[in-house]
Amino acid sequence: MKQFVGGFALLLLMATLPAMAQTPVRIGVLKLSSSAPVFIAYDRGYFKAQGLDVTLTFFDAAQPVAVAAAAGDIDIGVTAFTAGLFNVAGKGAVTVVAGQSREQPGYPLIGYFATAAAYRAGLQKPADLAGRRVAITQAGSSFHYALGLLAAKEHFALASVHLLPLQSLSNIASALKGGRVDGALLPVTTALPLMAEGDIKLLGWVGDETPWPLGAVFVSHDMKQHRDRIAKFLTAYRQGTRDYHDRLLASVTKGRAQINETTLPLITSISRYTGLKPAQIVVGLSYIDRDGMLDVGGVAKQLAWFQEHHFVDAGFGINAVVDKSFGFAR
Repeated sequence: MKQFVGGFALLLLMATLPAMAQTPVRIGVLKLSSSAPVFIAYDRGYFKAQGLDVTLTFFDAAQPVAVAAAAGDIDIGVTAFTAGLFNVAGKGAVTVVAGQSREQPGYPLIGYFATAAAYRAGLQKPADLAGRRVAITQAGSSFHYALGLLAAKEHFALASVHLLPLQSLSNIASALKGGRVDGALLPVTTALPLMAEGDIKLLGWVGDETPWPLGAVFVSHDMKQHRDRIAKFLTAYRQGTRDYHDRLLASVTKGRAQINETTLPLITSISRYTGLKPAQIVVGLSYIDRDGMLDVGGVAKQLAWFQEHHFVDAGFGINAVVDKSFGFAR
């Protein structure tokens, strides 16, 4: 009997060891389909398999994610590049370790949009944004950079655009619905419900006009001291990027992913965290590299643009921002 009790106690202890060994990791993301690899890795148990007890913290704009990581409120951020991210990275408060989404032709991610009234009044293509009231999240955001690339391509002065930094995606959506702006940049995840209701008109996709690497995985200063945890996170994250790329993106036909037994679990994960219906998700899948690789050259161009326009402090280069040693940068 004593042997039975002792053996049972040992089995019980062994069963609880994996849970006891889980390391807490706080991840900051936006409720967008571009965060899909994180959602997939979370739901499919990839983080837990690496011994990580992940908590997802959601934000309504990219720049606050970098601020939270710099302050130590989160350990890892997965979102778009912003002036705020570059500034805190230049000071050593965060470090970029991998890539996220990319603006790529044929893959909708961020779009240029007009209100229905402004569209009827002639705002019908991206170049028409010159001289208009255009909502973005923050000055120095990825939206700001996208407009800068568009201005250079279409040969109009970026200063001619009346930018309204409204701080969050929900504020931009509200301003569009209320007609307080002429147009805006929005991620497809946020824009699809507004398009379905007829509140806004699509002018074009940033990826078709000016492709560039949009997002990244970055870690806080404190987290960088735990290379083993970062490596474990990136292993699970890469499993998520490969599922997303090999199953969802591979199923896209004529701009729409297929819903079948292979893709449905992934679509369900994206729906759970974005609030979008599957029918909306399958027409709004952004491009994400299969291995989560970061285009360092493209990021260096962004850094130079933000520094040239005085959104980012001068005096440091891309090597102060990116750590290539984890094998996720090319």
